[in-house]
Amino acid sequence: MSATNPLTTHKGDRIAIVSGLRTPFARQASAFRGIPALELGTMVVNELLARTAMPASEVQQLVFGQVVQMPKAPNIAREIVLASTLPVSTDAYSVTRACATSFQAVSSMAESMLAGQIQVGIAGGADSTSVLPIGVSARLAEALLDLSKAKTFSAKFAIVRRLKFADLAPEPPAIAEYSTGLTMGQTAEQMAKSHGISREAQDELAHRSHQLATQAWQEGRLSDQVMATYVPPFKAAFEQDNNIRTDSKLADYGKLKPAFDRRHGTVTAATSTPLTDGAAAILMMTESRAKELGLKPLGYLRSYAYSAISVQHDMLLGPSYATPLALDKAGCTLADMDLIDMHEAFAAQTLANLKMFASQQFAEQHLNRSHAIGEVDITKFNVLGGSLAYGHPFAATGARMITQTLTELNRRGGGLALTTACAAGGLGVAMVLEAAQ
Repeated sequence: MSATNPLTTHKGDRIAIVSGLRTPFARQASAFRGIPALELGTMVVNELLARTAMPASEVQQLVFGQVVQMPKAPNIAREIVLASTLPVSTDAYSVTRACATSFQAVSSMAESMLAGQIQVGIAGGADSTSVLPIGVSARLAEALLDLSKAKTFSAKFAIVRRLKFADLAPEPPAIAEYSTGLTMGQTAEQMAKSHGISREAQDELAHRSHQLATQAWQEGRLSDQVMATYVPPFKAAFEQDNNIRTDSKLADYGKLKPAFDRRHGTVTAATSTPLTDGAAAILMMTESRAKELGLKPLGYLRSYAYSAISVQHDMLLGPSYATPLALDKAGCTLADMDLIDMHEAFAAQTLANLKMFASQQFAEQHLNRSHAIGEVDITKFNVLGGSLAYGHPFAATGARMITQTLTELNRRGGGLALTTACAAGGLGVAMVLEAAQ
C-alpha cells in the first residue's frame, strides 16, 4: 500500500471531507409526500451550514444532483443557492449520473479543487419520488404544440379532433432503461439466475441489512449524520428513516412472492430498494483551508474511478469494474480496506458483485487482470446496513454512504474504506476514503 495520498493539489493539499449531513430517508408518499427535491436539498444545505462554525460566504461552489428531474427547476444546484442561506454569488451547477449522482458531485468538486479553482464547496444530491414529473403522450404533446400556433377556431378544432381518448392519459416517468426497455428489477433477476444467487441468500442479506441499520440507530451511530425535519402538517418532527424494519425476521422474507418474474424469479420487494425521498450533502475543502478555518475533517478522498459496461447483460456489475481502478489509483488492494460499503440496489446485484470480486475467472476474462479483486471479509462489509434498509433516494445515496462510512471508520480508530455503487446505464463508481484519525 502506498503510504501517501496520491490525490493532492499542486500545493500538496489533500481533498478533505469535512462533514456530511442528510435528511431521514422516507418511503415514497410517506413523510415527505408533496415535498419536492428542491426543498429537501435546500433543507439539508441550510442545516449543514448552520452546524458549521464558519460563515456561509466561505462556500465558493455548490455541486448538486437530481435523478427524477423537476421540470420547473432544471438546475437544482443554483435554485438551492437562491433558496438557502448561501450568498447569491455562490457558483452552482447540477449533475446527474443515475444512482451514482452524489458520487459524481463529490468527484466534480474534488476536480475543481485539484485544478486550483476553489477551496471550499458543498456537494450532494436530492430526489423525490413523491413529487413526480407526470408527462403527456407524444400525440397530445404534438397537438398542444400545434394548438399554440393555430390562429383560427377551425384550425384548433381540427387539431383536437386528431386526438383519441387514450392520448389524454398521463404518462408517469419511465422506470425502464431507455436503450433496452428492461427495468432494474428484471436486470437483478437476470443476474440472480446468471450468477446462481439463491432466494435464501438474498433474503439473508436483506434481513442482515435491516438488523444492522436498526442497531446503528439504536446505538446512536447515525444521530449526528441525520437532521430532524419539519414538514406539513408540522405535527411532529421526522427524525429517522422509515423504511427500516426494526422487527425484521428472516422467516417473513420467505413468504413474499417474486416481484419481477412471477413463475421462476427470486427477487422480491423485500430484496429490492424501495422508491425513496431524501437529500444529503457533504462539505468539502482543501486540507490547508480546513486547517485555516479550524475545522477537523472526517477524512480525505484518496481516489475515485468510474466504469461503464453493456446494458444488455449484468448491467449492475459496475462495482466489480470500477473498484480495481480506484484501488490502483489509491495504491491499495482490497485487503488494505478496513471497511467496504456497497450500494444495495438489490440483494441479488450486491451478492453477484461480491462473487465477482472473488472470481479469478472474472478478473482474467473481463478485467484483463491476473488476480481477482479479492474476497470480501463480511465483518467489514456494510457494517451499518445498506440501501435495502435505509432506502435509496437516487441522487442522495452516495453522499449518505461517504459520510456514514467515514464516520464509522473514525469511530473504529481510522484506516481506509471503499465505497462503491452500480448505476443505471451500466455505470459504476468506486471511491477510496481515508479517515482523519
